[in-house]
Amino acid sequence: MDRLPSFSVLLLVSALGLSGCGLTYVSPLVRDEADDGVAVVDMTGESVPLANRAPYAPRELPDAFAQVAGGGSPRGLGALPDEPDFPDLEPGELELRVPPPATPGPYRIGVGDVIQLATRATPTETLDSVVTGEVAGQEVRQDYTVRDDGTVSVPQVGAVQVGGLTVEDAEQRLFEQFIEAGLDPNFSLEISGFNSQTITVGGAVGTPTALPVTLNLPSLDEALTAAGGVQGTTPEYASIRIYRDGTLYQIPYESYRQRGDLRGVQLLPGDAVFVDTSYDLERAQDYYAQQIQAAGLSRQARTAALTELSTEIGLRRAALEEARDVFRARAELGEETRDYVYLAGEVATQGRYPLPYGRRATLADALYDSGGGFDTETGNPSQIYVLRASADPATTEPVTAWHLDARNAANLILATQFEMRPNDIVFIEEQPITRWNRAFQQFFPSLISTAQSAVE
Repeated sequence: MDRLPSFSVLLLVSALGLSGCGLTYVSPLVRDEADDGVAVVDMTGESVPLANRAPYAPRELPDAFAQVAGGGSPRGLGALPDEPDFPDLEPGELELRVPPPATPGPYRIGVGDVIQLATRATPTETLDSVVTGEVAGQEVRQDYTVRDDGTVSVPQVGAVQVGGLTVEDAEQRLFEQFIEAGLDPNFSLEISGFNSQTITVGGAVGTPTALPVTLNLPSLDEALTAAGGVQGTTPEYASIRIYRDGTLYQIPYESYRQRGDLRGVQLLPGDAVFVDTSYDLERAQDYYAQQIQAAGLSRQARTAALTELSTEIGLRRAALEEARDVFRARAELGEETRDYVYLAGEVATQGRYPLPYGRRATLADALYDSGGGFDTETGNPSQIYVLRASADPATTEPVTAWHLDARNAANLILATQFEMRPNDIVFIEEQPITRWNRAFQQFFPSLISTAQSAVE
């Protein structure tokens, strides 16, 4: 029983002795004292913009991450029409983009057109003439369809190239062929079926259609009327778009209704007209793409071209993926230069936070993107610091400690505004009770050991 008071005394004496010997717990703190090279600045709505003025340009990902594998055109079949130039449109700002004045040339015969020859029947009686009742000198009309190679096959004359010719030029070509074959060159030629060229009209019209191009080209108003007229429009949002030779033109519907010159815009073969009432540019683009595909190549040639194009795109995609994989591998091995922010003190996980590519990160990103913020049991919310080295230590303190007091959780808004810079250190001090507890945990075993040695 007499030894208990003596043991208590020994504990007290040992504690005082250990303290006197300098055996005390030391924890890192941020202090703003004379000649310590640290300037503590409180984070406020006024000081945060000042901190964000520090120059910094985020690193960018390699170009391979910004490229796509699309593009190109089938080889050996001629390039497809260029992609339309789509204007950047917003509601309420419809821009008037009128196609340039066009003077259509004479109609040129194309594949699929039907030409009609009117000739005089020969005096030779045949079985056909007996059946049909034809007599010598009677006018005979016969239709001929222009084949894929641009020719028509005329009996006793053979194949005659008429594709790409005007009606007058085709008559001259046939006249020469008739003379060479020793036939009567008295004939007339006209086009009875227009199938080679179209003007398509779609969107908000009564009946979307493909209008055949004839000897007389329609105006914009005539084409829309032939398609059933514009349906269900809201003038302030509606527009008429014309795709021609890789360029997209636009006429606001309200302007179209008010101006006769816009209704009389001359359309050309191959034009695609789309009436849009909802600013749906993607829908319009899909429509134009369908028209390009339908008019561009024959089915077999188009399939082969698209297959080749798909192969080319696949090779490009593989090359891009390889470049991206190489970059990722180098980054994992530490071979790529990267900017970091370091987390220390009472954070959830001490380590480094890589600053993102292409954008700026904030204090909130560094705390909560990297693994869970800070430990609220041991971390002191009133002592959160961002330590930043001075750009010019000769004129200012070498280190600026930007101090965030988060005892009021509303101040965490400042953390979402404070921008991080490379090599910043985020430091959170420990709670006072945590410091005392850790000191006691380290000191108490030594005290017991010293006391026991004294008693023994």
